[in-house]
Amino acid sequence: MKNILVPTDFSENCTKAAHLGIKMAKTYNAEIHFLHQMTTPVDWVKLDKLKEKRYPETLKQIGAAKANLRELEKIAEHEGLKCRTFLQFDSGQKDILEHSGHFHHDFIITGSSGTKGRVREITGSNVEKIVRKANAPIIVVKEEEVTFPFKDILFVSDFEEDVSHPFQEVLSIAEKCDAKIHLLRINTETDFNSIEVGLNPVKEFLEKFPDLKKFSMSVHNESSVEAGINTFLKHQPSDLIAMSTHGKTGFLSLFSKSIAEGVTNHSELPVMTIHIKK
Repeated sequence: MKNILVPTDFSENCTKAAHLGIKMAKTYNAEIHFLHQMTTPVDWVKLDKLKEKRYPETLKQIGAAKANLRELEKIAEHEGLKCRTFLQFDSGQKDILEHSGHFHHDFIITGSSGTKGRVREITGSNVEKIVRKANAPIIVVKEEEVTFPFKDILFVSDFEEDVSHPFQEVLSIAEKCDAKIHLLRINTETDFNSIEVGLNPVKEFLEKFPDLKKFSMSVHNESSVEAGINTFLKHQPSDLIAMSTHGKTGFLSLFSKSIAEGVTNHSELPVMTIHIKK
């Protein structure tokens, strides 16, 4: 992890994400970028200073955004980090991904602004679409207070295909945090079987990581993956939920097309998604 992007609208959850980003950047000695996007009534980039005065409310919003970005920059620099801030106008989801690609960010951390239980837009950028399309791993911060360093990380997969790359990303964070990884496989109502049989794919997968010491394995029979995650968390609280996704269609076939979105939407814990690389 060398270059972290934090898109922010300065909401409470985005602010929590920014502070998590700073802590993770310090842990990895990474550079951190804060990006804020604004929708303006006209093409702001083309306006001269005289015409800008016709929009006093927009000028006020721009001033506040610059002050907020500067505050985040000061916190990051106080921690000894290399930091850059960006203010973009009339931008959307595509621009966040273009920005990330241009600067070669290898990690994205953001918050879900808005009401409890639903990912809302970050000033025109739909977080769900960013989760679906971003090439870099992404953590979406929700209502729960963020605990970092993470001590317990829940990794959810069907383990029917090779998820070594996503797991390696999770393992990297776990090693930095000295965290325990809980590997969870969920049998849905169409796939009920014994716990022992259900554990076999997990055990086979772990053969690729013989040095892994701090871990647990679980299989839950539940009506849905989300229900299985919730049941697991009642018995084993975790600081982060990690899942793998497919870049093009979005998500693992076991989980249905929108399971990662659903978990990201409804979980109050931070959710990390990592694309499976083909």
